[in-house]
Amino acid sequence: MGKKYTYLQWSAVIMFLLSGMMLTAAPDANAGKDLFKANCAACHNKNMKDDLTGPALGGVQERWAGREKLLHDWIRNSQAVIGSGDKYANDLYVKWNKSQMNAFPNLTDDDINSLLLYIDGVFTGAIGGKPVAAVGATSAAPEQKSDSNILYWFIAGVLLILSFMLLKVVKSLNSLENSKDGTIAEPYSFRQLITSKSLVGFALFALIVLGGYTTVNNAVNIGRSQGYSPDQPIKFSHATHAGLNKIDCQYCHDGARRSKHSLIPAANTCMNCHKAIKVGSKYGTGELTKIYASIGFNPNTDQYIANYDNMSEADIAKIYKQWIGDSYVKEKELPALDDNGKIEVERQWAELKSSLTNENKPKIQGPIEWIRIHNLPDHVYFNHSQHVTVGKLECQKCHGKIQEMEVVKQYSSLSMGWCVNCHRETEVKFQDNAFYNSYKRYHDELKNGKREKVTVEDIGGIECQKCHY
Repeated sequence: MGKKYTYLQWSAVIMFLLSGMMLTAAPDANAGKDLFKANCAACHNKNMKDDLTGPALGGVQERWAGREKLLHDWIRNSQAVIGSGDKYANDLYVKWNKSQMNAFPNLTDDDINSLLLYIDGVFTGAIGGKPVAAVGATSAAPEQKSDSNILYWFIAGVLLILSFMLLKVVKSLNSLENSKDGTIAEPYSFRQLITSKSLVGFALFALIVLGGYTTVNNAVNIGRSQGYSPDQPIKFSHATHAGLNKIDCQYCHDGARRSKHSLIPAANTCMNCHKAIKVGSKYGTGELTKIYASIGFNPNTDQYIANYDNMSEADIAKIYKQWIGDSYVKEKELPALDDNGKIEVERQWAELKSSLTNENKPKIQGPIEWIRIHNLPDHVYFNHSQHVTVGKLECQKCHGKIQEMEVVKQYSSLSMGWCVNCHRETEVKFQDNAFYNSYKRYHDELKNGKREKVTVEDIGGIECQKCHY
């Protein structure tokens, strides 16, 4: 008797068709969004219209019109395109002070097309907002949304139809084989089909594949908090301090130049300025009084309060309510505190108490409990001084334009791939840096013209042990 065809045999065909359809799927904006967040958001503005560390990406396809393949090559390895002598690529490189774009050699053409579809959708307003209107335009184009779920449901429907078609073929072939030896095959019922071992086995296999993909994808994103910007107990504006007043980052975060951690400044650091500047330009007494109350400084007398740690909340309230009230009277040029002023005093005091106390810290006195924003996994080693003092990196390289942020957010993804790409592309600053004097061979090769640059990768910057214990 000849060989019979089984359900498991044609289920393998279905998996092959599924993989083929996935590989040839059209560019998808949702996939492009994920790619943008993982690879591009560290340097390019998410609104696609404004420059950031890198240029605005909106309209990039028009700027590379007719040279789509070169654009793909540029995204994968910009330095190779620059090295080829392409004028536009070299002009762009010079315009951005020869800042090297990270290389993304693993991106496929479908990945890049999905990325470009998302960029164009955000730029034109088809995704997430109003489009960039042309001069003289009176109305915006209707918003369009890309939903990859439609594609997946379509594929599932096609596969279901194929399943029944293949089942018919298998039944016909088996019936033909049975007729040769005189065996009469009983027809399959629908119930027998859906409860057969072959179909159940195929369904379990598909669930394992889907579950494995979902688990791995979610595991990769564990701990990622790019864009995270929590409300802090005190409304501290980096735009005011680092931007408007040009205070150097390392004045407050002085640990960045000398230790592993950048350190959160103690209230004593704040008091270096705010012993004199008692009323804020934006929030008045509302936020600065929280600093005074945490450290025990009496702004009414310009003196630190003796035995402050043992003072009762009622006595503390008298001091700072008086300060808030007197400041209100002075600001409004009133003879005495009016009803509105009394309401404001109570509001600011209630907010102060809420910001400085919680179930684990019932007393107003004591350090301000800032909410941590950047948090690397325990198995990752990162040293600020190595990057700031030795590598001479600007804070903005990792933290974005901090001098423009009212509320600080996690700017970069802080993923391993993001760090590795940076180490591959970042040039080591050998000049006038005694730390690198031991790399004599590299110094000689630079002088002799055998080498144009030395990257962090060249000095072992992507070795596993450098970042993992």
